[in-house]
Amino acid sequence: GKSTLVKAVAGDLVPQAGELRRGAGLAIGYFAQHQLDQLRADETPLQHLRRLAPEAREQQLREFLGQYRFSGEFATSLIGPMSGGEKARCALALIAWKRPNLLLLDEPTNHLDIETREALTVALSSYEGALILVSHDRHLLRATTDQLWLVHDGEVASFDGDLDDYSSLILASRRERSSKNETDGADRRSERKQEAVARQRMASTRKPLQNKLNTIEAELAQISNELRELDVRLADPDFYHSGAPDVVAATLKLRGELARKVDSLESRWLEIQTQLEAVVEGSNKAAA
Repeated sequence: GKSTLVKAVAGDLVPQAGELRRGAGLAIGYFAQHQLDQLRADETPLQHLRRLAPEAREQQLREFLGQYRFSGEFATSLIGPMSGGEKARCALALIAWKRPNLLLLDEPTNHLDIETREALTVALSSYEGALILVSHDRHLLRATTDQLWLVHDGEVASFDGDLDDYSSLILASRRERSSKNETDGADRRSERKQEAVARQRMASTRKPLQNKLNTIEAELAQISNELRELDVRLADPDFYHSGAPDVVAATLKLRGELARKVDSLESRWLEIQTQLEAVVEGSNKAAA
């Protein structure tokens, strides 16, 4: 649903219902992973950019491409053998050259290395136009967006909260499903006494998993507090103007590390929760 929405705004899809109104002077820059396939494999980044700006001096084009790490001979290397991340950087550079006032980015950090992801985050955080971003990169979302939209069950609605609230919503939803499974199991236990015996046998397996979940949740709460403090600093324009470049870079790096740790912990939480649900399901089957 999210990519479909962005494609409709970009004009690649015709809306099946409703009305799409574009303001006068709107200039859209659209990036999606499928656009990497539209790059010409037998041409170079410099040739691609020259096609957009045939009157520009080569030095000007090279300097611009250098901002996206296409310097020297790399600017004249063929696109075909490049990695997915390098192709993504080239596509983003071509979009940036056009200076759009509305950026539509669909998972822009896929395939990008950490350094390029951080550079993109810094660039977007200072972008003065409008931005619609579809991403699972929590660090990028926290640093560049001021409003969240929830795309779910065929509907789009403004989400009244931040990413931490969204994470809590997802985790709570999973806990609710887990709780419902246990409640259903309790109902079945009243009908089949054997299931109660099976659950007692599985208690020793469930307890360590639950303890791990509790530990992860405590760590997530601590890191979330640290991220909120960093976000306050990074949201202050004076921090970038008055702060030393190495301090800004170190803060962004720390922010990225903590965000990735949150993603890792949440993935681990879901993995353990799945194991716990499997234990419950196995207990139910054994009792049956």
